[in-house]
Amino acid sequence: MCDTLVALPLVTQVGSLIFGKNSDREPLEAQAIVHFPRKNYEKKLLQCTFSRIPQVELTYEVMLSKPFQMWGAEMGANEHGVVIGNEAVFTNVKFDKKQLGLTGMDLLRLGLERGKTAKEALQIIINLLQTYGQNACGGYQNTNFYYHNSFLIADPKEAFILETAGKSWAYRAVYDFGSISNGLTIEENYLEAHFEKEPRTIQALFSGNAKNFRSTYSDLLYTTAGRAKQRQACTLGFLERKKKPNVEDFFQAMRQHDREDFNPKNATTGCICMHATGFTNPSDTTGSMVAEIRKDRPSTIWLTGTSHPCMSLYVPFYFGTNLESDLLNPGSVADQSLWWQAKKMHQKTLTDYQNHQPKLRIQLDKIQKKWLEKDQDLNDKKADLKALQAFSNSCLKEYEELIRTWS
Repeated sequence: MCDTLVALPLVTQVGSLIFGKNSDREPLEAQAIVHFPRKNYEKKLLQCTFSRIPQVELTYEVMLSKPFQMWGAEMGANEHGVVIGNEAVFTNVKFDKKQLGLTGMDLLRLGLERGKTAKEALQIIINLLQTYGQNACGGYQNTNFYYHNSFLIADPKEAFILETAGKSWAYRAVYDFGSISNGLTIEENYLEAHFEKEPRTIQALFSGNAKNFRSTYSDLLYTTAGRAKQRQACTLGFLERKKKPNVEDFFQAMRQHDREDFNPKNATTGCICMHATGFTNPSDTTGSMVAEIRKDRPSTIWLTGTSHPCMSLYVPFYFGTNLESDLLNPGSVADQSLWWQAKKMHQKTLTDYQNHQPKLRIQLDKIQKKWLEKDQDLNDKKADLKALQAFSNSCLKEYEELIRTWS
């Protein structure tokens, strides 16, 4: 389960595009923060997670948060101010597991590496989807986890929601606030759509209007169990109530649970900050991103690099700086990376969440507010990349020290 949301510049407090996503994955699937500079290629082929496709001559600088073992990414941004988040959606289109295609995370990264605008990234993803399909396992230890994908794609000028089912797709524009979760939502309100003739499950017998994308392709069982509609209403309602949200509001939105007296032991798939409890609720939020995309100044990509936003900080990163750090590259088992160190802190907090988490949150909020103020000050002063790099590194070091102390 995941949630992705956006506020276009016209409706934000600071006049910048603000974009957020929680990545909900298997609890022990560590998430890495990676940075790839703009690059020219001579190689003709590119190896994605499972499939090999033609490489382009030039890819743009990207900043990504991704499962450590995957080629693709759960969320990210590129040097041109394009941001993308994807969601698993459950449909009645059958998977051909013998014809492996691209994962949704592959499509996301390819859209960022190759797209200069949101519309261009949208079209790149559609073209790749129709060429290679998405018959690919999206799980980690769960090798039977197959799903289709939806995407929220934005830049400072426009934003789009793209939903897919097999090689079928539909998209619509976002004009102020937008939010997607783990369910198809586009009915007949699309700008463009393509309905592919593909093998489908028995649920297709109950599909509705042939021009309605959601009713034609949605899998009712998994979509309902995932509480997609509830979570989408939660994030969209949160932004609309804020009227003019800022970055700090997005942090708060990503930390939401489904009730005020929340207890992780009783967590459900209705949480935005997800806590796994077992078979019916198997996912943790393993990483989170909030990006402020500015038109005339450096953008700030805030990434937790850790699980559970309710017990985490967002660290600022900037394009043109160097993100190479062992802290940001976790492995498959506990190591000295930020993700695994924070995992220990979270486990300790969860032993008595009602008492420990509020105390931890006070410390985190104090630090987060300081970082937000410093980020704004650096932008007001038009600081150079060296100063931005130093600030980012100092935040990362302070975060690590807090985790070690708390643990």
